[in-house]
Amino acid sequence: MSGAAPLVRAEAVAQRFGARTIFRDVSFAVAPGEVFAILGGSGCGKSTLLRQAVGLLAPTAGRIEIAGRAITGPDGAAGRAYARRRIGVMFQAGALFGSLDLLGNVMLPLEMFTDLPAEARAAIARGKLGQVGLAEAAGLLPAEISGGMAKRAAIARAMALDPPVLFLDEPSAGLDPITSAELDRLILELRDGIGTTFVVVTHELASILAIADRCVMLDRNAYADAGGVIATGDPRALARDSHHKVVRAFFDRAPMAAGEA
Repeated sequence: MSGAAPLVRAEAVAQRFGARTIFRDVSFAVAPGEVFAILGGSGCGKSTLLRQAVGLLAPTAGRIEIAGRAITGPDGAAGRAYARRRIGVMFQAGALFGSLDLLGNVMLPLEMFTDLPAEARAAIARGKLGQVGLAEAAGLLPAEISGGMAKRAAIARAMALDPPVLFLDEPSAGLDPITSAELDRLILELRDGIGTTFVVVTHELASILAIADRCVMLDRNAYADAGGVIATGDPRALARDSHHKVVRAFFDRAPMAAGEA
């Protein structure tokens, strides 16, 4: 990490649903300008952690900060309002509005959070679509585009307010290898070109090793009674050097031995 203050920080975060503790004691910090990945197998709580980090789910315990402001605890409401202009979110399925063309979808955050005139909102939205390679598709409806184009459009919408941090939930899910690689390249171009910081939830090994500077890895059996963090660091170093059986199985794409899961 650089010496700059983290844009995203989680401290001893936990989440329970009823009697079940999904995870506990999850801590990490995301530096400006890095691609940070949240990894782990199915059911470990990756998407739950992302929902906490963007203010959609209040953690059972712990603290989350965006750009130095807490979005949890007594000042959480004010912190979440502050954070809305500083984060963008791409959900796994894209969540584009089917009745709006791509230009209209990207304009939505500008309509909700700014007083800009319509022509300015449209100009900004066209610029964002251009940044993700969809300048010629502005008038198309979500039903008229491919899955990869939908992911790009969702990223353009997440970028509409120029937030310093983008959260991406399984961006490569459902995409073929070539389209996934193109999306990985887009993420790196946005990081290198305009300094965007990314927090990416994923289990796609090729994407992890291609784009992630650092990662936190969750496992649902980290503790006897709950999931939690089993590894942090450069994913390439973890893939090469880790002796943790779950980390090794994940990066080797190997099944766990009987009784080890």
